[in-house]
Amino acid sequence: MKINWNYIKMIVLLILVVFLYAFSSARNSKRLVSQPNIQFIGNKNLFITQEAVSKLLIQNQQGVTNVPKETLDLNGLESTLNKNPIIEFAEVYVNVEGKLTAKVKQKTPIARVLGNNSYYIDSNGGVMPLSKNYTERVPFVTGFVKKSNLDIVYKVADYVLKDEFLKQNVIEIHQNKNNSIDLKLRQTKFVVHLGQIKQLEKKISNLKAFYIKATKDKVLDKYSKVNLQFGNQVVCTKA
Repeated sequence: MKINWNYIKMIVLLILVVFLYAFSSARNSKRLVSQPNIQFIGNKNLFITQEAVSKLLIQNQQGVTNVPKETLDLNGLESTLNKNPIIEFAEVYVNVEGKLTAKVKQKTPIARVLGNNSYYIDSNGGVMPLSKNYTERVPFVTGFVKKSNLDIVYKVADYVLKDEFLKQNVIEIHQNKNNSIDLKLRQTKFVVHLGQIKQLEKKISNLKAFYIKATKDKVLDKYSKVNLQFGNQVVCTKA
């Protein structure tokens, strides 16, 4: 009987591959998780510290380090981080070497509401608490503002953020009782009354034209109020 050595070699090779895979899987499952590697995405100004994120990476009062990697609930850890009001989203994973990594993106504040309980409005129109670690320089929001209804001041703050002229000059957004909006500009004495936020682009265009001309004529400090609520015209009140 002639022996088919090629067939035998294939069987031995298959057995070896299965053995190595099983050995590797068993060894990999017993690897202990390392100290968490915290990576911040985007904004480098840390409203929440690496130490604080590490503390959040605790489940049922048990540390996530020096435990078998197969016992970790990565979805649970991500959920814990994502519940933090400063974090926009987080991704948690463990590599084959047992290295635990948490990628964290913080929320981006675009305005700060002043009051008994001050807070930021973030870039998605949500609420973001103040941080003891870092204070963002953004326009203040004052007046009749409720956490449950930030739509109007958010739209104005978002417009300010995306417009270079407004970003450089607007220091305060004030919402009146009737939901009309006033702006205060840096190094000027007058109040800019936007009124309702309809035709916002047109009103801001008129404000820029007025500001450029008044600066050229050196009369910025002669006005106490600049009224833009009528959309197509600028009505100025002298100081």
